[in-house]
Amino acid sequence: MSAPRAANRPELSAFLRAMRERVRPRDVGLPEFGRRRTPGLRRQEVAQLAAVSIDWYIRLEQGRVGVPGTAVLDAVAQALRLSEAERHHLHLIARGEAPPARHVPAPASQSLWKLLESMPATPAWIVDFRFDVLAHNAAAVALFGPGFAVGTNTAEPLFVDPGARDFQLDWDRIAREHVGNLRADLARHPDDPRLLSLITGLRRASSDFAAWWDDHTVQRRTNGTKRVLHPAAGVMTLNYDVLAVQDGSEQRLCVVTPADAHAEETLRSLVFQQAKLRAVN
Repeated sequence: MSAPRAANRPELSAFLRAMRERVRPRDVGLPEFGRRRTPGLRRQEVAQLAAVSIDWYIRLEQGRVGVPGTAVLDAVAQALRLSEAERHHLHLIARGEAPPARHVPAPASQSLWKLLESMPATPAWIVDFRFDVLAHNAAAVALFGPGFAVGTNTAEPLFVDPGARDFQLDWDRIAREHVGNLRADLARHPDDPRLLSLITGLRRASSDFAAWWDDHTVQRRTNGTKRVLHPAAGVMTLNYDVLAVQDGSEQRLCVVTPADAHAEETLRSLVFQQAKLRAVN
């Protein structure tokens, strides 16, 4: 990967001044005290909003900070309320390269919902990089229970629900896989507020999560075999596969299949009973 090119100093200075002058203090929740020689925000106000020192921001406007980092440029872009096109331009003139693409959360597509529905006997669901459930089929609810719903998180109950250890007979391995996956996802989305909140909450709620997080476990959860103890169906050995959705959404298709003949018969019976109950309702 090539190093960023030097900043376009005249353009950077003019651009930052112009962007700063168009933003009114009231637009960003700041009081307007006294007369201002120029319209818009003062340099110290931009520095305050971006959580940088006033000296650093002055040097940035003057093009005297070398090659600034992407995170701090994004903080300045947010402080100045830049559009996505303006953010892109700021990175180009300050770093000489385009900024990292921002992740735009999106619901599971209709085609993915149709795919899930086409597998009536196979538990399957879609998650994002935070392990938030975006879509699922009825077979997944039959396996995991009625609490398994769009909007829930699959990593959280592993550590905060006491029943998770009873259900997941290989709990240590499965839980540690989730920790490693979350750490890998955080490296790609270090400023995602939902992901940061989830990790912070789990570190506080679970000593196991905190210990594995602090030993810097990094792991991609892709496939494997696990045993579960279903309250109605008993012990089943299941295969699981996690497949990436290749559209830039960072969504993942998770599928559980029986690992042996006993699990196949038991899982089919469980799904069939769930379907009958839903038909009656």
